[in-house]
Amino acid sequence: MPQSKIYSFEEVANHNSHKDCWLVISGKVYDITPFMGDHPGGDDVMVSSTGKDATDDFEDVGHSKTARDIMSKYYIGDFDSSTAPNKSSFVSTTTAPINEEGKGSDSITKLLLFLVPLIILGLAYLVRIYTKVE
Repeated sequence: MPQSKIYSFEEVANHNSHKDCWLVISGKVYDITPFMGDHPGGDDVMVSSTGKDATDDFEDVGHSKTARDIMSKYYIGDFDSSTAPNKSSFVSTTTAPINEEGKGSDSITKLLLFLVPLIILGLAYLVRIYTKVE
């Protein structure tokens, strides 16, 4: 039995497009490029899982045994987990950058989400009181 190729994080991460897509699932590397057009969830789902360990993404969907059998034909080697970056330092290329200027806007949004319904209820109560026929 021939020894499988070992791929580093950098090697796998370079294959992150619709025309060249590799995924790491359960410590194995898959070149799923030929499958991109056939994936029921669309190719964007798979491209969004590149550049990281996609095991959780794969398992969370609950793929069938048939899907796992199909996946086996795209296996190209094993992943060298010692080359993976720390999870805390990894930044997805598909994630929008954080707006540093709008840091306080999150707390304002939370406050408004709390106050607006209360104001609406208060106004409805006042309308009920003043329009009530005795």
